[in-house]
Amino acid sequence: MVRGAHPTEEQLVQVKAGPVTLEGNLSVPEEARGIVLFAHGSGSSRHSSRNRYVAQRLQQEGLGTLLFDLLTTEEEAVDAQTAHLRFDIPLLAERLTGATDWLLHQPDTAELRLGYFGASTGAAAALIAAAQRPDVVDAVVSRGGRPDLAGQYLSRVKAPTLLIIGGDDEPVIRMNEEAFAELRMKEKQLVIVPGASHLFSEPGTLEKVAELAAAWFKRYLG
Repeated sequence: MVRGAHPTEEQLVQVKAGPVTLEGNLSVPEEARGIVLFAHGSGSSRHSSRNRYVAQRLQQEGLGTLLFDLLTTEEEAVDAQTAHLRFDIPLLAERLTGATDWLLHQPDTAELRLGYFGASTGAAAALIAAAQRPDVVDAVVSRGGRPDLAGQYLSRVKAPTLLIIGGDDEPVIRMNEEAFAELRMKEKQLVIVPGASHLFSEPGTLEKVAELAAAWFKRYLG
C-alpha cells in the first residue's frame, strides 16, 4: 500500500499472551513486509488516539500494525483504582513478548519482520522485550518514552533503536539521554522535537513523530 491509498482493513483479534488473552486490533496491508507492535503508555489502551494516528501512517507506508491491550479487562479495573499494574514493567514486557510469539504463529504475520513502537512506560517494556527476543525484533521506536526503566536490559538490546522526545519534556529528555548512552547497538538515534510536550499535543508535533517512526521502520523492516 502507498500513501494516500484506502485505509487498511482492521481486524479485532484475541491475542494469546501466556496465561491471558488480550484484545487487539490487527491491520496487515497487502504485500506488507513488516509489522509493528504498539506498547501503549501508562493509563492508556489500544484505543490511544496518538498511537492509532501513528499506526495509520505506518499502514499507509505498507507496514502492518498490532495495537493491543497490555492488561485484561479485570486488570484494567484494578489498575484504574491502584495505578499499580501500569508501572509493572516486567509484566508489560511479558505481555509484549507473548503477543510477539502469537504473531509469529499467525499465517498472515509469521513471515513479517517485526518492530516495536513504545510510548511512555510502554517504551521500557518494548526495550526489555527486544532484549529478550534479539533474533526476532528488528527495530524499536520510543515516543516520549521511559527507556531508563528498562534498566540492565538496555545494554542487551540489539535492534536499531530510535528515541523521540519532546523539546519541552525536560525531565524525560535527561532520562532518555542517559538511557541512550547505555544502548550498545550501532544503529541508534535520539531525536528531540522542538516545541513538543510529553504528549506531543502541539500542532504538527505528532505528525513529526509519525514521519520519523515511518522512516525508521521502513528502513529496518521494509
